[in-house]
Amino acid sequence: MSTLEIKDLHASVKEKDGSLREILRGVDLTVREGETHAIMGPNGSGKSTLAYAIAGHPKYTVTSGSLTLDGQDVLGMSVDQRARAGLFLGMQYPVEVPGVSVSNFLRTAVTAVRGEAPKLREFMKEMRGAMGELSIDAKFAERSLNEGFSGGEKKRQEILQMELLTPGIAVLDEIDSGLDVDALKIVAEGINRFRAAPGRGVLLITHYNRILQYVQPDFVHVFVGGRIVEDGGPELAKALESEGYERYTAAGTART
Repeated sequence: MSTLEIKDLHASVKEKDGSLREILRGVDLTVREGETHAIMGPNGSGKSTLAYAIAGHPKYTVTSGSLTLDGQDVLGMSVDQRARAGLFLGMQYPVEVPGVSVSNFLRTAVTAVRGEAPKLREFMKEMRGAMGELSIDAKFAERSLNEGFSGGEKKRQEILQMELLTPGIAVLDEIDSGLDVDALKIVAEGINRFRAAPGRGVLLITHYNRILQYVQPDFVHVFVGGRIVEDGGPELAKALESEGYERYTAAGTART
């Protein structure tokens, strides 16, 4: 059973002068398999920092608290160990990797996570099938990863990686940003295919309710000032869409 458990997590970023600035101020959250959690909040609230702290980005330092996956200490793992353990981060700004083809990148990633290289013919069949479901042209397999890709193409590549790597817990950081309506629907369909399989949970970080019209969350959490300040269901996302975050930011609301 895949369970990501975050307890009283504090994390900071190193400034240019070497000092640490705290961003996460005591995050408590549990994501279990079969659950989809949406984290919503204004710009600068620390949502992306949470995603990067889970993934092990070296820019962020966890100063206290705990982060476990199926009872294992995630904070003691390297980035690649976290991926092999079953964590996946879908990035808001996917990086370009000139000279590395999509197919070579994906096969290398799959090999690292599965522990052995899949047979080439079987992998190509699997990859092309997943690409077809995401409306990705087969020619993209031989293009350099994300180089010259549009925003929507980059985000579909992130979902392609997720579907092939089959993690236990997928953290999707503003995967809907910059997408037109058609691309949004394709990405949402990929997320729904992924989460329909047993043993999988999703943590979806977003500003807006629009992707939640296609990916129905079980839980919605309002994130302000580096922590969760309110919990609810899908109705909370709808209220945020119409009312915004002002009542949280103006009052400096914090859950105790």
